Amino acid sequence: MNEGRREIIQIAIVLVGIIFLIKLFFIQILDSRYAELADSNAILRTVDYPKRGLIKDRNGKLVVYNTPEFDLLIIHKEVKTLDTARFLEVFDMTPADLRLKFKELKAKREYSPLKPTTFLTQLSTLDFAKIQDNIDEFKGFYIQARTTRAYHERAAANAIGYVSEISKTKLAKDKSGFYKQGDYIGQSGIEAYYEDYLRGQRGVTYSLRNVDGVVKGSFRNGAIDTLSIPGQDITATIDLDLQVYGEMLLKGKSGSIIAIEPSTGEILAMVSGPSYDPTLLTGRRYSSNYVLISNDTNKPLFNRPLMAQYRPGSIFKIAQAMVALQEGVIKEDTRIRCDRSIIDCHGPHSNEDLRGAITNSCNPYFRDVLRRMLQKGVSNNPFDDSRIGLAEWAKHIGSFGFGKRLGIDLPNEKRGLVPDPAYYDRAYGGRPWKFSNIYSIAIGEGENMVVPLQMANFAATIANKGYYITPHLVKSIGDSGKPLEQYIERHFTTIDSTYFRVAADAMQNVVEEGTGSYRAKLKDIIVCGKTGSVQNEPRPDHSVFIAYAPKVNPKIAVSVYVEYSGQGARAAASIASLMIEKYLYGGTKRPQIEEYVLRGKFLD
Repeated sequence: MNEGRREIIQIAIVLVGIIFLIKLFFIQILDSRYAELADSNAILRTVDYPKRGLIKDRNGKLVVYNTPEFDLLIIHKEVKTLDTARFLEVFDMTPADLRLKFKELKAKREYSPLKPTTFLTQLSTLDFAKIQDNIDEFKGFYIQARTTRAYHERAAANAIGYVSEISKTKLAKDKSGFYKQGDYIGQSGIEAYYEDYLRGQRGVTYSLRNVDGVVKGSFRNGAIDTLSIPGQDITATIDLDLQVYGEMLLKGKSGSIIAIEPSTGEILAMVSGPSYDPTLLTGRRYSSNYVLISNDTNKPLFNRPLMAQYRPGSIFKIAQAMVALQEGVIKEDTRIRCDRSIIDCHGPHSNEDLRGAITNSCNPYFRDVLRRMLQKGVSNNPFDDSRIGLAEWAKHIGSFGFGKRLGIDLPNEKRGLVPDPAYYDRAYGGRPWKFSNIYSIAIGEGENMVVPLQMANFAATIANKGYYITPHLVKSIGDSGKPLEQYIERHFTTIDSTYFRVAADAMQNVVEEGTGSYRAKLKDIIVCGKTGSVQNEPRPDHSVFIAYAPKVNPKIAVSVYVEYSGQGARAAASIASLMIEKYLYGGTKRPQIEEYVLRGKFLD
């Protein structure tokens, strides 16, 4: 009987031992909670956020830089007793704010009571100055230093973009595994497009703490610490002075200004109006300011130079002219009578050659030019002729960069529209169509759609006598001083370079003798330009103007759209010529034109 009891006791001891071993295995190997608890008591892990790369303008002026800000972290397990009244006083919060913060804290995916978790974000240097002497009163709370964006000028917001905390949606889509909740990321503009260059690489430091939470030194002498790597600086193509001036001219108006250096495709200014103050999308009030800006009915976040799609208007007649010359349906001395019984026209003229038709923006001339292209008589069927001619027309027009994304280094670029036979097949539901149904495209109306960037690029293409380099906003990354490879290649049109001389001469006549002579003409510089008034019934026309200067060795090409402002010779031509003056002279020699633009009474 004693033998039986002894065996039972031995078995019980073995079973208890096995149970303890299994439990110890779970604690030490499978269950990390206890290790985390031990580590969190002894080791403080601090993320060392990198400095984001700076953005400078083409002349080395600082556009975007970094300024310190601070996050308040919490290790919830360490918060034993919290003097709530004192906390609210120091951090300028209400009881409701504090309750909400604790609720949000526990809802965070990365939340652990044993690990540092963000409690308050984007405390300014002023906030930090008020709380730094009081932080030791609140056991379990720590300050995390990081940086936020600041701006030398409150300009170029739509081009530069903004930075904010990564959203849960973007975090879920991040395949790289680089980002964590609480990290900042470029949300638009250059900040988003060049995020991989600007962001840098996080570092981590580990510190030993005693039982009171006081840091006693580095863990393992810093052997497992990693240094943060700063992001690369970027040199933008923008001329900051020109950008600021353009924004002043467009203030209070809806529209866009794009200025390009023709020989390089570098964007000198990109103005979208209305825009927003980029400083509003930084700091603790980011969320509330973003809601106000995004709900603004004027759509300041809408980047008109890339996203607004307009009919090109009379500016398109230059493209029509060069396609017709290339197709051999007209010559530069071809005269066509201005028959206003067919289509309305404007200004005193009657039987112009090609240069005169462009100078006077003759609608009947270019209607007949398109007719000749679409009714060559290659078949006995006018419907088939129109299809064949339009296909050739669309190919040539597309070679200027119309109807497709040019490839600018910004997100959200729109294509515009160049109608081709397939488009009209869909539009007419398979029913036949011919020239008489679509001739409004001859004068830049009808189904033609362009974005302002394409029009500036078109002006640059004429300045270059037949080619363009993809417009871009970044001149170089880091210390290389060299553009990216894709912004060196020349894109040639299907038009012989000799025909661009005709376009240049006609555009010079527009400014010196034609519709642009009063407000676009400059004393010491030959400006080549073309006005346009884009129909927008029942509201007033959009005012449009493209130009480049000087005629020989061009330095700047410009497109301007001012919505609901009437004739292109008024608002758009005035603004474009002022931008040319500012860039080439450093300022205007015609204060009366500047005053006219700032007053903004274009329909009077």
